[in-house]
Amino acid sequence: LIIFSLCMGLTFLSGYFHMKNKNYRISKSHEELLILPTPCLAKTNVMFLKTHKTASSTVLNIMFRFAERYNLTVALPADQLFHLGYPKTFVAQFVEGFETIGQNYNIMCNHLRFNPLEVKRVMAANTFYFSILRNPIPLLESSYIYYKNNVPAFRSSKNVNEFLASPTKYYHPANYRENIYARNIMWFDFGYDNNAEDDTNYTQAVLEEIEQNFHLILIADYFDESMILLKHTLCWDLDDVIYFKLNSRSQDTVQALTPESEEQIKVWCSLDWKLYLHFNQSFWRRIEETIGLEVLQKEVDHLRSRQKELMETCLSEQEAVRKDEIRNKALLPFQSGAANILGYNLKQDLDNRTLRTCQKMVIPELQYTSYLYAVQHPHKKRKDVGLPLLWTNIQE
Repeated sequence: LIIFSLCMGLTFLSGYFHMKNKNYRISKSHEELLILPTPCLAKTNVMFLKTHKTASSTVLNIMFRFAERYNLTVALPADQLFHLGYPKTFVAQFVEGFETIGQNYNIMCNHLRFNPLEVKRVMAANTFYFSILRNPIPLLESSYIYYKNNVPAFRSSKNVNEFLASPTKYYHPANYRENIYARNIMWFDFGYDNNAEDDTNYTQAVLEEIEQNFHLILIADYFDESMILLKHTLCWDLDDVIYFKLNSRSQDTVQALTPESEEQIKVWCSLDWKLYLHFNQSFWRRIEETIGLEVLQKEVDHLRSRQKELMETCLSEQEAVRKDEIRNKALLPFQSGAANILGYNLKQDLDNRTLRTCQKMVIPELQYTSYLYAVQHPHKKRKDVGLPLLWTNIQE
């Protein structure tokens, strides 16, 4: 009877804490074999370092939806800001309500320049830290288009290949605040000097420090594989990592890089290149040691079929559309530089529950941040996105 009650108690607790059974241990009791599950507890204290032009807006959407699903508290930017003080080095005061809420936030994922000591003032001791990197070659081309109007080094060159033919002609370190997107942007986001000399001892020390500060580094070039690894590592469900690609741009704004430009990026952004090569290796090593390539492929297929199913349910065009084709302006993504940032149209005849699910999948970053801010801080002035509200009140 005691054993039966214990098992019933474990079953109840496993449901309550959103646990999943991965392994089993066998224990002998009264000459009977009992198979008791070793539970895997979903991690709900998570810090995501949102890097630039690395599919990180899609990850932010995943994090926000998870926070809402489990009623978690997000460390949101204070007042009218949409980032946590970026490009300034992060301090705890950049978080709304830090003085009163203290170290009781569950999720942190808006843009910030990493500063471990200050982040630890906000996030609990058992917080899981992860980030995402992207191959610096496509990343720099993406940055060039997206920040064309904001970055002096980009603005004064005709195209990305001209810039890369002679970067020092356009890039002046003295303007580093304006020019951060033009060189080693990921290195900068992690809190380091993006104009530092590429010295072997220095880069090795930084890579080791990042490994100590972060439990997992994902790779945007293998986004679906990254989501499966994230799901396993955090003990989340498949639907927790389902996504629609956000903040992508139309193909006609992509500039083709010459082979010379591609090689030049490896030299010009050598700190980012080393960062990427190092963590791309550790990413695949982690997969082989934990999931295995065969299981990974099966789960990636499952993720993609579930994603396709959701797209068929939610979207009228089954794909992202150009900014001028987005019917509901509340779902218009922020537009920057020479990029045409794509968005989505939802089907017209969805029931309320499905509509809400679909809206959460496609709502752009600024609108979602503004909405969550209104939910968490109802007495503060809502963040102004300059667009119609998707939900005029938080109960809708």
